[in-house]
Amino acid sequence: MRAILLSAALLLPLGACVSLTENHYQPQPVERAVTGDFGEATLRNTAGETIGRAVLTQGPTGLLIRIEATGLTPGWHGVHIHATGRCDAPFTSAGGHINHANAVPHGLLNPDGPDDGDLPGIFADGDGRVNAEVFTTRARLATTGPGQWLWDSDGSALVIHAGPDDHRSQPIGGAGARVACGVMAAG
Repeated sequence: MRAILLSAALLLPLGACVSLTENHYQPQPVERAVTGDFGEATLRNTAGETIGRAVLTQGPTGLLIRIEATGLTPGWHGVHIHATGRCDAPFTSAGGHINHANAVPHGLLNPDGPDDGDLPGIFADGDGRVNAEVFTTRARLATTGPGQWLWDSDGSALVIHAGPDDHRSQPIGGAGARVACGVMAAG
């Protein structure tokens, strides 16, 4: 048994930031650079339970989002940035994607897209855990620069969907119900 645990530990990426106790998410400290803008979102499921967090780091050319979560259905999940910083279950309070008024179609693979809230999908392992980093040039924490500003008057939210995003079909790539949501706030 000790060899199996050691082998599993060696498979974790260096600097992993998740601790699991009885399959419950336990936040771990995140090392932050001295410069740049940061934000966080506590991810909750539709029952209101904390299942993880997203840590946002502004870079010179875009926004890096580290997503750590537990309790998801194993497999791929669509994830998007939504226009309103509210997460009342079933999370329709988060509204549509950021800059939805821009009327650009959804989808990273859509020749007429993507919209500003589109992000690459995340994968939950067989135990429903996610450790992922996604990057976008279409959103920002900094007050100036490229991308939609997330700290506007009504804030923004990160939403995880029940299924995969096909990155083409409208309005959300067939990703299904909103199963987790986190209000993004300055960190």
